[in-house]
This record gives sequence, structure tokens and C-alpha cells, in this order.
Amino acid sequence: MTYKIFTYTKNQAKTRGLTVKVSKNKGKKIDVFKNGQKVASVGAIGYNDYPTYLALEKDGKVPKGTASKKRKAYKKRHIYRNRLGTPAWYADKLLW
Repeated sequence: MTYKIFTYTKNQAKTRGLTVKVSKNKGKKIDVFKNGQKVASVGAIGYNDYPTYLALEKDGKVPKGTASKKRKAYKKRHIYRNRLGTPAWYADKLLW
């Protein structure tokens, strides 16, 4: 399964001086690069993320507000997302 990188994620990366590409790791969504060097592979394939939920809302496949609810739940349960430079931090900033 190939992940489609949403504009949301590209914009989040750009504001942080990062670039993203579809991951070469079969189990991950994106590879994150800083100054041309790979710093992390993030986002487990098989789980949705904030931009995916936004697209599902837009298509009417989930109720409006689902993306915000899922984002809030993600941020509450991922306690290590605030450690700068970790894969969890990149996932939080780019996918949520």
C-alpha cells in the first residue's frame, strides 16, 4: 500500500525546513529529510492521520469533526511526541 502525501504534511514540513517523501520502509508512510539527510521514517501504514481524516470528512465517509477528535486523542495518548527530533516528534508535527 502506497501512502499519498497530503499538502497539509508538505506544508508542515516546509515550515520546519524539512522535506518528505513516500517511505521506502514498507511499514511507514513518510521519510523525513533535513538538509538532504534522512532523519526519520514515521507514520505506520494501516493507521489514519489528521490529513487522511480531513479527506474522509470531505468525501462524507466519516462525520464532520472526526479529524479533530482523532487529533485530540492522538496527542493525548502519545506522551513522547514532545521530544524534539524524535520520530514521535516528526509524526506529531507532520501528520497531526
